[in-house]
Amino acid sequence: MAILSIQFTGTPASWAKTTGHDALWLGHAWVDGRKTADDVKKLATRLRKTGISDVYVHSGPFNSDGSLPPALYPNAANFLKWWRAELPKVRVSPWLGQKVDGTLDLDDPATRQRVLDGVRTIMALGFDGVHYNFEPIGSGDTEFLDLLTKTRAIIGNHLLSTSTPQIEPFPLTRQVLRAVVGRDKYWSPDYFRQVAALTDQVAIMTYDTYLPFKGTYGGYVVRQATMALELVSDEKTLLIGAPAYHDQGFSWLDEAESVEGAARGARLALTSHGVPRERFGLALYVDFAATEEDWEEYDRFWSHP
Repeated sequence: MAILSIQFTGTPASWAKTTGHDALWLGHAWVDGRKTADDVKKLATRLRKTGISDVYVHSGPFNSDGSLPPALYPNAANFLKWWRAELPKVRVSPWLGQKVDGTLDLDDPATRQRVLDGVRTIMALGFDGVHYNFEPIGSGDTEFLDLLTKTRAIIGNHLLSTSTPQIEPFPLTRQVLRAVVGRDKYWSPDYFRQVAALTDQVAIMTYDTYLPFKGTYGGYVVRQATMALELVSDEKTLLIGAPAYHDQGFSWLDEAESVEGAARGARLALTSHGVPRERFGLALYVDFAATEEDWEEYDRFWSHP
């Protein structure tokens, strides 16, 4: 705890802030018919004032057999039309995933093929890429690497993005925690590097840490971002997840984790890295839970610090 709190000290460099490569996760309402063109206009008004250049709109989840019925996203074509009219420079990717600890079996080649078939179908609507969010993917999972490789073959030069678990923060913490909870919470640095190499963009889910204080959470973000900056090449986009939601079940956890903490942690990590990083940003989770305070913290501590 003390080590993390110490990492959350110091003054970020003035240049350590948004470069216009931030992202936002969007809920399912945008593609299932609940949201309208007017809703897109309202969101566009907000996003034009930010550095957000990518959004991931929830368009799944995959069925347990890997299929992705178009009935899950009946309004996607309209949404893309409205979006392009308002924010033509902000890329839109379907946010696709499923639980893989008893629901969907990515180890099964036939299941992975159905996932790929679903990606091919939804991409035909005109999305700019695909964003995966399968949980929990264990460190070293070769089937997930195979899925990423085959997804690239389908989408070509379009954006290939994935959310990731946190990187093992200290030696042996992955093995110890796995023995306690029965699965990986962290990825090894080497596996994180492999996934980043196969994608264009990785977004670390730097929340749900169960750390009790603002300082320890902020220091943890510094550590995650510092490690990731060394593992992800400059040609790839590295995103640090920022918790813009408030339903974690524990009041102390909602208090400890914040957009402010994620933003300041990212800025301190960049400062320690020593040189500006163009393809580095925050990824806000999630639009339907974000408060005005969350957006104000994003602006004050990241966009215009």
